Amino acid sequence: MKIIKDIEGIKEIFQYPILTIGNFDGFHLGHKAIFKEMVSHAKEIGGTTIAFTFEPHPLKVLSPEKQLRLLSTFEEKVRLIEAEGIDILLCPAFTKDFADQHPKDFVKNILYRKLRVYEVFVGYDYAFGKGRRGTVESLKEMAKEFDFKVVVIKPVKIGKEVVSSSKIRDLLSEGKVKEASLFLGRPFSLEGTVIRGEGRGATLLGFPTANININNPELLIPKEGIYAVNVIFNSNTFKGAANIGYKPTFGNGNPSLEVHILNFSGDLLGKYLRINFIERLRDETTFPNPEALSEQIKRDVESVRNVFR
Repeated sequence: MKIIKDIEGIKEIFQYPILTIGNFDGFHLGHKAIFKEMVSHAKEIGGTTIAFTFEPHPLKVLSPEKQLRLLSTFEEKVRLIEAEGIDILLCPAFTKDFADQHPKDFVKNILYRKLRVYEVFVGYDYAFGKGRRGTVESLKEMAKEFDFKVVVIKPVKIGKEVVSSSKIRDLLSEGKVKEASLFLGRPFSLEGTVIRGEGRGATLLGFPTANININNPELLIPKEGIYAVNVIFNSNTFKGAANIGYKPTFGNGNPSLEVHILNFSGDLLGKYLRINFIERLRDETTFPNPEALSEQIKRDVESVRNVFR
């Protein structure tokens, strides 16, 4: 997949360019449905698939006070898009000037003149341009003028719920990682480097833990608690019990993510891990002493084994 950040610098003429555009935060089943249809159609006609997304997320520029928590890093989003078989990824910097474009100016100057799009695939609720004034219906009208086609993909539902990034955020904020995975089509994950912790896990509790440095403060972190997880590093997958929270038994006021990896021994300091959240086991709890906490961790480890059984 070729990544292009400077749209103005594009000189190449793409063969039957078939484009989709969106934020694709979390890259959930609704997004995958659009990409699946687009890629399938492109293969039929020998077209070039183009995904148009933004960095940073538009709300980070237009409404920073909302403090939107993202479902994925930009790097993860790129990996997920590439896995769908996309040829070109356009990811220009999102600025206030870009946001101030009238919808028709965007269609005329970028989709028509610059990219010469053949078809545009969008979700049923797509909106674009200044003040999100551009709608699916107005895009269809502009398509007639600028000679391209618009394909609208119906919403994807889990039960009666429409799959959306906002729904997934709500689920994760409640700790419902198992339900969120149904909407994502995969487990929700966090990744980061193992940093040095207090050392209490191994010496005081008998359960060594890897402390993960989540170095992106804009990412959504699931609700505090204990989770059954998969831990992935060096192409290996291990089962684990993860804690998100404040370690109240030890009076630690700083939030953290730490994971005990089952049936593993070795030095992980400085290693880059991905944590896939499978199921929430319980709330974070204050214990009267380290011994009581250690006994609970034993039960948590058994619960993790039961989840994977």
